[in-house]
Amino acid sequence: MGLARSSFYDDPTGPHDDTAIVKAIAAICDEFEAYGWRRVRAELRHRGMIVNHKKVRRLMREHDLQPRRRRRYVATTDSDHDQPVYPNRTKDLTIDGPNQLWVADITYVATVEGFAYVAVILDAWSRRAVGYAISRSIDVRLTLAALNTAIERRKPPAGCIHHSDSPRLAIRRSSLSRSLASPRSCRFDGA
Repeated sequence: MGLARSSFYDDPTGPHDDTAIVKAIAAICDEFEAYGWRRVRAELRHRGMIVNHKKVRRLMREHDLQPRRRRRYVATTDSDHDQPVYPNRTKDLTIDGPNQLWVADITYVATVEGFAYVAVILDAWSRRAVGYAISRSIDVRLTLAALNTAIERRKPPAGCIHHSDSPRLAIRRSSLSRSLASPRSCRFDGA
């Protein structure tokens, strides 16, 4: 036939110019705003444009087509409230046994349908969860369910301190002493 063997493997389309590549990258970034250079390069390849990864990174950087990072975040501590602020009784406290100090906190777990909230009460001495509750909504019922579970399981003695950084977790109907700190101000917060 008179042709070199390498001509069979040759790409007939030739190289793409940068403006066409940038237009394609911009279209991909508009459609999928969280795509980084790896996914953009794979999508370009899927659309028939084979481009070196270094060129994709350079063009995305030069034309400000960086991915948009969206962090899902839920505030679980309300510092702006009109509820009473109890004294922080854990500042100079030394713990030498169980059921002297319970710390409480609320966190969330991202699920497919949204968020599930978890209220946990830990014994500061043993670092064991003495009570917890899970709910789809963050309200007083969630925290009281965790507190009631902890009281039923441990039956704390008088003088046990219940410490939290949230007024939602403050005790209203129990024999435990209350302790409330401002967020991130105590060594037991976020336990």
